[in-house]
Amino acid sequence: MKPRALVLDDEPLMREFLAETLRSSGFVAEAYSDPVEALREWPRLNPDVAFLDLRLPGTTGVEVMREARSAGSRAACVLLTAFGSVETAVAALKEGAEDYLMKPCPADRIEQAALQALKVARLQRDNRRLRETVRESSRGGGMVGQDPSFRAILEQLPTLARSRATVLLTGESGTGKELVARALHDLGPRSEGPWVSINCAALPESLLESELFGHERGAFTGASSRHAGRFEQAHGGTLLLDEISEIQPGLQAKLLRALQEREFFRLGGTEPVRVDVRVVATSNRDMRAMVQRGEFRADLFYRLNVLALRLPPLRERPGDIPLLAASFLKRAGLETGHELTAISPAALEMLCAHHWPGNVRELYNCIERAAVFAKGPVLESADFALEPASPVRRDVFDLGELERDAIVAALQATGGHRERTARILGISVRTLRNKLSQYRESGLMTAQNLPPDAANFASVPAPRLPALLRPAA
Repeated sequence: MKPRALVLDDEPLMREFLAETLRSSGFVAEAYSDPVEALREWPRLNPDVAFLDLRLPGTTGVEVMREARSAGSRAACVLLTAFGSVETAVAALKEGAEDYLMKPCPADRIEQAALQALKVARLQRDNRRLRETVRESSRGGGMVGQDPSFRAILEQLPTLARSRATVLLTGESGTGKELVARALHDLGPRSEGPWVSINCAALPESLLESELFGHERGAFTGASSRHAGRFEQAHGGTLLLDEISEIQPGLQAKLLRALQEREFFRLGGTEPVRVDVRVVATSNRDMRAMVQRGEFRADLFYRLNVLALRLPPLRERPGDIPLLAASFLKRAGLETGHELTAISPAALEMLCAHHWPGNVRELYNCIERAAVFAKGPVLESADFALEPASPVRRDVFDLGELERDAIVAALQATGGHRERTARILGISVRTLRNKLSQYRESGLMTAQNLPPDAANFASVPAPRLPALLRPAA
């Protein structure tokens, strides 16, 4: 990805000369004459280098640099002036400018200053990343594991991070999909760009569209001003679409266009908005099965599934439990302020025997909870609110079948009315739909175990299944 440069100068000829020189030097350059406009567009461009005139209408280049940095910019700034002196140069450098140029300045001097500033900016970025890596390592927050399947994923991350192609991360809840997504951002060329995430399952369709693509003023009741959506906010960086499988069909088509064309329309807007965003998506469901049932667009799935990684559940990598437990123990000790040195062999054996349906997240929460109530530096079995794993006795109970039977009974009571069924069960319509899909995938729901008046519920082709749950009149 080309480095980015911002030029701010109120002299038209100088402004265009600077911008063209930078473009010829390999930069993507944008030029502005108005300081207010430049600061407004600064987050979108996210420049690596900024060339700022010292004297500007109503302000100075130093003030603009201060405002940009207070807003989080890490651009290396070069100040320019036609009225230079040793004192102003020293003052500019003390304020944090990387260089100071006198007008008029030749193209080769501008290029030299730009490349040197870019080098400084990249060194500072690498130092920040190194410090963050050390900090995360000291907290035990890094990805840990020696299992071959997990090591294979870690070895692929640098290669995948360098690509701009969409990545689809699948796996059960708690396996670390968001952690891997963040690693793809941090290891790639967009690491200095914004990291933006959105949980697609947490918002209704109407609100989700506005959050993804933004809206114009007056687009709907309460839209009192223009709102930049997550795609715009992530320009130049990475956008994580968490639980992408929960997006409704109507919005899937708009998302497909945004991914293919790199542009979209804000709600209520008439002008397309173009963005440069790397998308990472996650799902804890079988998306191929969803495509086969007509619940998810095939073209969108294949557009998301360019680069795919499946994160294994913790039960498939039990040898990593001691490593993860030791890492989490150190982190929990720092966060709770307790001096924790080890986990007893008996407690560790108990942890290794557990099934961990909540995966790595559950393991961390378990150790954090034990650390809070620990009576000494070594965590013992009694410190964990956990029982050793044991086979489930089907003659006693089967939670999956009990849950299914409750849903079938509610469907029968409401005649298949989806909203009333969800209300009776105390769950959302989205959760009801997901449960029914899971039952079909696992074979827990067939025509034989449905009530007589809903027997056709499972006998029709799968894509028509949601239509049989009637919406409210």
